[in-house]
Amino acid sequence: MEILSYSSEYANAFKELNLEWLNKYFWVEPHDEEVLGNPERYIINPGGSIFFVKEQDIIIATVALMKIKEGVFELTKMAVSPLYQGKKTGQKLLEHCIAFAKKKGWDHLIIYSNRKLENAVYIYKKFGFREIPIEKNNPYARGDIKMKLNLS
Repeated sequence: MEILSYSSEYANAFKELNLEWLNKYFWVEPHDEEVLGNPERYIINPGGSIFFVKEQDIIIATVALMKIKEGVFELTKMAVSPLYQGKKTGQKLLEHCIAFAKKKGWDHLIIYSNRKLENAVYIYKKFGFREIPIEKNNPYARGDIKMKLNLS
């Protein structure tokens, strides 16, 4: 298993992995379509990062760190191929993101999620994310929980 940084050759994998889980559990929102359709514009160019997990020449997972403001990034668009779920791939990707954010000296990470995704929420808590109040106009209609991880 290898963790890679964004390259345009993986842009389609970023989109497809995310569309797969969104369609399975929820629906694809306009905000998702924009970001997934142009990750360089919405994530990379403003100062964010996208990572991929590659195993035997196949991209099996992805996650993004989207800049909200200086020192504050949203951990978003995390997706693991169903064939590779249950193998701690997401946890390894989460560990990588936290270490990356700490190395960059960021203040904190936030996550918007949904309580329906019990395993994901459990893992976020396991890694130190704590629930904070969610704003009324959060960017995701499906989002019913917001979490924060202090990095300092």
